[in-house]
Amino acid sequence: MPTRILPAVGDADAVRSVTTLLSQLPDAEPVAPVVDSTQLVDTLARLAAESVDELPEVVVVHERIGPVPALELIREVALRFPAVGVILVTSDAGPGLFQAAMDSGARGLVALPLSYEELANRVQAVAQWSVGVRRHLGHGGDVFTGVGGTVVTVSGAKGGVGATLAAVQLALASQASGRSTVLVDMDLQTGDVASYLDVQFRRSVADLAAITDISPRVLADALFRHDTGLALLLAPGEGERGEEVTDRAARQIVSALRSRYETVVIDCGAQLSGAGAAAVEMADTALLVTTPDVVAVRGAKRTVRMWDRLQIRKAEETTVVVNRHTRSTEIQPPLIQRITGTTVAATAVPANFKELQAVVDAGRVHELDSRSAVKQALWGLAGELGLVKAPVGERKGGRPRGDRGSGSLRRRRDG
Repeated sequence: MPTRILPAVGDADAVRSVTTLLSQLPDAEPVAPVVDSTQLVDTLARLAAESVDELPEVVVVHERIGPVPALELIREVALRFPAVGVILVTSDAGPGLFQAAMDSGARGLVALPLSYEELANRVQAVAQWSVGVRRHLGHGGDVFTGVGGTVVTVSGAKGGVGATLAAVQLALASQASGRSTVLVDMDLQTGDVASYLDVQFRRSVADLAAITDISPRVLADALFRHDTGLALLLAPGEGERGEEVTDRAARQIVSALRSRYETVVIDCGAQLSGAGAAAVEMADTALLVTTPDVVAVRGAKRTVRMWDRLQIRKAEETTVVVNRHTRSTEIQPPLIQRITGTTVAATAVPANFKELQAVVDAGRVHELDSRSAVKQALWGLAGELGLVKAPVGERKGGRPRGDRGSGSLRRRRDG
């Protein structure tokens, strides 16, 4: 059976040299090359959705692939598609990079300029390994084969603007619509998702930080299953443990969750950490919650500019959510859009803390009444973002979809 080889090479000259050499290998079946990291992951996800057997046995990743760095890309491929063997093509074949590549999940390394014999030997060895893994997986092994869920991060322009409330309600809306959903508390020092949902827990995101191979079982052990059906990955109870979650660990964790859940909602809080920055960078949608007052809007503008300077996310790729909105306030969403240079969500969340106070104080925001304007707005926002399988307003119980709501820090859906 021919070995299917998928080259991932961004440079045009490198594409020609790699594909030419691969086509000369015995029993090799090179497929059309992909030119960046996004195209590679999307291609593998599409094939995995059909069957593990549709995946190529070997992926050849060139060191200059982008925009995700080669080692980070290899880590994601190894985590989400463990039946695929990855070979790194690099000009640096030293022991340091070799060790880093192996730690990331590569099955081999080939030095530039390419040698036919070295490439042939490496491809043959990796292909044999891949076939063996698939034979094992065919007998009940766990494998990440999901096409990749939607990752939404929720950050605050400053503390107290309602980012956690928004994150909780978006996750609840997604789960209620039938999408498998996980809510992650990446506000590592001051996260309060557990308090809002009345949860007592032992394990947290910090317990995954030192694990280089996050298997489905390891992941399941760290998650808390809430009564609503939501899976929760919570911030550590001891804030100092948040330092254990590096940006590299965060990338691994988000990749693992994305491959197991249709929706991944991440509460990043108002303080930027390395882990939070990595999550925002990886997100399909990055929300920035602000209130319509001068201090919060300045904070939103400051955050957007910082993300841009650090090359985390461009302003036009960020969506601002206006919380505690009233028609009488001087600062309206169009003005916030002009000030921040971002997109502003069509759904504004109305100011009505009275609706929230009882469930917030009780730590039961998931029991917020469905008639609440705040809840209707946030569930409407979930629909606007494509996080629900059906319009929220048509869910059982006739929940109105509402395009307004308020928000400050928490709540949930009824039943």
